[in-house]
Amino acid sequence: MPSRLIKTAALSQQVIEAGEGPLVILIHGFPELSISWRAQVQALANAGYRAVAPDMRGYGGTTGPGRRTQDHALPQLVDDMVALVAALGERQAVVVGHDWGAPVAWHCALMRPDVFRAVVGLSVPFQPRVETGPPIAAIKAISESAGLGDLYIVRFQDMTDQIEFDGDPATALRKCFWAYDGATPAEARSTGFIPRGRTLLESVSDAATLPPWMSAELFAEYVAAFSARGFKQPMDWYRCMDLNWERTADLQGRKITVPAAFAVGEHDPVRHYTGRHEKTLGDWAPNLRVSQVIPGAGHWLQQERPDAVNRLLLDFLAGLDA
Repeated sequence: MPSRLIKTAALSQQVIEAGEGPLVILIHGFPELSISWRAQVQALANAGYRAVAPDMRGYGGTTGPGRRTQDHALPQLVDDMVALVAALGERQAVVVGHDWGAPVAWHCALMRPDVFRAVVGLSVPFQPRVETGPPIAAIKAISESAGLGDLYIVRFQDMTDQIEFDGDPATALRKCFWAYDGATPAEARSTGFIPRGRTLLESVSDAATLPPWMSAELFAEYVAAFSARGFKQPMDWYRCMDLNWERTADLQGRKITVPAAFAVGEHDPVRHYTGRHEKTLGDWAPNLRVSQVIPGAGHWLQQERPDAVNRLLLDFLAGLDA
């Protein structure tokens, strides 16, 4: 599937795209790329939609002047997607996000419902801003009190894991994909919490292999992209979490009003620390039309279960356009 560059005021965004019709934007997470959406781009195009999946800020072939940590804050990521819609010559889109792409998608709908007419979140439910303070200290305190070690989000606040990832991107990616996959034995699957004195990669078995859905050719594309670009900017998304809290005070208590859908894998390790928000999603997205748990799936939902995700998307979109 060919890619091309689309220039906006802030970025030159590399995208894969196909089809004609109502626009659907597909936002990847960590550590992925636009190529994680190939099955969805093709299915949406075949069904009469214009599907566009960008490499997000700091990833793959997307480039721009902003390389400081603070350039990866959530409001800027939303602005990137607004600019992409405009650069595509469109006024509105349905936005779909997975992993870190899900918070971006939820906030696209929250902040710019005039542009994003509907939203789908995969793996990560909407998490409303809390009034009590920035999240990193709270996450650290909860992890410490439970004796679970550090949640990887806390570890990503410094450079230790980044240096290890950059030193061996192939091993880092292989372990990440394996540790969060639904086909990995439950006892070997990551919980997201890392024992003290170990790094994330040290906490994952050296016997990790590629997941069943990951071909050697696809894996080589990931390795090439992260070897060339490194992990600094992708991890900066995590380092902006407290900054995101500071910059979204105006969103306190605001609800997502556009039509919404959510799906998560039954065995997704992310449910260990965001699962409680699945129960309250309808409170914050009152027009939630679908909330689905996909049996047997892990975290890499659109790649592990492309047929199930495609059905969910096409059914949801058909309901919007009926």
